[in-house]
Amino acid sequence: MQVAIPVFPRFTALDAVGPYEVLQRIPSIEVVFLGHRRGVVRTENGMLGVSCDATFDEVTAPDVVVVPGGIGTRVLVDDETIRGWLQSVHPGARFTTSVCTGALLLAGAGLLDGLTATTHWAAAKELDALGARYVPERVVEHLPQRIITAAGVSSGIDMALRLVELLVDREAAQAAQLIIEYDPQPPFDSGAPAKADAGTRARVVEFLRSRK
Repeated sequence: MQVAIPVFPRFTALDAVGPYEVLQRIPSIEVVFLGHRRGVVRTENGMLGVSCDATFDEVTAPDVVVVPGGIGTRVLVDDETIRGWLQSVHPGARFTTSVCTGALLLAGAGLLDGLTATTHWAAAKELDALGARYVPERVVEHLPQRIITAAGVSSGIDMALRLVELLVDREAAQAAQLIIEYDPQPPFDSGAPAKADAGTRARVVEFLRSRK
């Protein structure tokens, strides 16, 4: 079973690596990182590089697609290569999914038209403008359409565990969770806009502006 994770300049590392860490634990699953060209692709701050081992032309029938997000998604919303690839592989895929602002690329390809979907909360208006309907949920499923979207960054791990349940079974998903010791007990409770105070939200704005 092949899982394809597209990577592109200025993607968010955990959006891709979180699902990878879950899915590659399953013996029947092969994960491939692909993109416009082979070679190292760097994350949004340039500090981390991931090897892109295949091009879009070389991966034509993946069983699952996981599109990560990041600042780099903005310039790819109208990119004909990734749009065309998503449109061509989705009909044969078991699931087409996204993490964070990867949902913008699914929407840009017309895969989220009229559907509820989630993304990073800061990109909600952008998602709505592309024909989807943003909802502030961690994972949103449309199983008849074979579409699943996950919210910001860490939620990709939750989505990947759910994918394992759907692709294999519940026990396999629980085994993957135990292997990676995914037992969140964060020291703070500010992981959603409704939970964060004004000072925290202001710091977020400061950090996000510094990345543009």
